[in-house]
Amino acid sequence: MDRDRERTWKAVRASIIRQARTLGRLVRATYSDALIVSIYLWSVWHDRTLSWACNRHNYGKLFRPRRLPSVSQLSRRIRTERCRRLLEKVHEEVGDIKRPTSISYFDGKPLVVGVASKDSEARRGHVMGGFAKGYKLHVWATEDRRIPLWSVQSLNRGEQPVACLLARHLPMLPERSLVLADSAYDSHELYRTLATRNGMLLVKPRGYSKHPVTRRQMGPVRREAIAVWERRPHLAHYVYKGRIAVEGVFSNLTSFAGGLGPLPAWVRTLPRVRRWVGAKIILYHARLLVRKQQRGGV
Repeated sequence: MDRDRERTWKAVRASIIRQARTLGRLVRATYSDALIVSIYLWSVWHDRTLSWACNRHNYGKLFRPRRLPSVSQLSRRIRTERCRRLLEKVHEEVGDIKRPTSISYFDGKPLVVGVASKDSEARRGHVMGGFAKGYKLHVWATEDRRIPLWSVQSLNRGEQPVACLLARHLPMLPERSLVLADSAYDSHELYRTLATRNGMLLVKPRGYSKHPVTRRQMGPVRREAIAVWERRPHLAHYVYKGRIAVEGVFSNLTSFAGGLGPLPAWVRTLPRVRRWVGAKIILYHARLLVRKQQRGGV
């Protein structure tokens, strides 16, 4: 095992232990929340099932629990509210979610399943080049490639309503922060919601309606953005090209051992997909943290 992977796991494990203390001890539990979450993340890190994680032969010097739960115990416990909250708190710590950047992005990544899948919660939706069945990861990503806020929805769910939901939970951004997204996010409501968080949305407009009623209804923030595209199109295009940086976020999220790849056959239904993707994002943030420490970052 290379040093980066070892440091990544140690960072994840340390965060789990710290955050488990803030939840308090679960009375009369054979296995602690910290152990259950650690075992689950170990299986996700190796792209394996829960039954694999309950086999002692699949551990080594880096992580070797003294006792292992049964598959049914692990499956039941990881679904509890306490473990969900612990995963959430670990994400908040390793992702440093309260630290915004002056430039950020909205985007999405399809997570498709087979067309013959019996998953009742997977839906058909638009993907590049046609339609597919599955889910979609919606993210708010920062300039330094973190993913502080994310949501997994069925593939038929539109980008705008999910982005508005995420925008309501944004930390207060630096004054006049720029939020870049593609034209699918061109929404009056998203402009207004981001403005309450000090954010200025810049997307390529889908239309330049000049009717006075429409202009009045779109609100001052979107009118200002439309004016930039009308009066300074070259400047708007130059700034808008920076949106491509969000592709680097998805590239990094998916291109390391243990990163987010295609959904495995045993990860189906929305709760399981959300838990799996959230675990992958935790591992991704831990990897970013380790690399930052190696460069001498704070």
